[in-house]
Amino acid sequence: MAENSNSAKRTVLIVEDAESCATTLEIALLAIPGLAVRITPTARHALAVLEKSGNGICALVTDLHLPSMDGFELIEKVRSSHEKARLPIIVISGDTDPHTPERIYRLGADAYFSKPYSPAQVRQKLEQLLDGHIPSHSP
Repeated sequence: MAENSNSAKRTVLIVEDAESCATTLEIALLAIPGLAVRITPTARHALAVLEKSGNGICALVTDLHLPSMDGFELIEKVRSSHEKARLPIIVISGDTDPHTPERIYRLGADAYFSKPYSPAQVRQKLEQLLDGHIPSHSP
């Protein structure tokens, strides 16, 4: 869908099927110096992007409720990949199930924000993850 800042060395992949949510996240995350944002509306496309080597994807921000493959399955697949097992993953979702945060952490996500969320807090958490202040969970 969108790709910005050709000069950035690091790219965050946003997986969000609601364009308004993706745009809000994109604006917030582009405030991080040297960071580019790439947006895809499906988990399947996100996996295809992640499988390409040399794409500079340094983190994944995903919704849970996506068409054809949900965010839970996406997290599982990323964590089972040898090359991307330590990729920082932030989940943003409007899911109302009280067990969702525990489930996504068990799958290996690094952070969870429920909708409505603060884009500034998501940006801050991403900066911490990228700077290595917060260790990534690993299965």
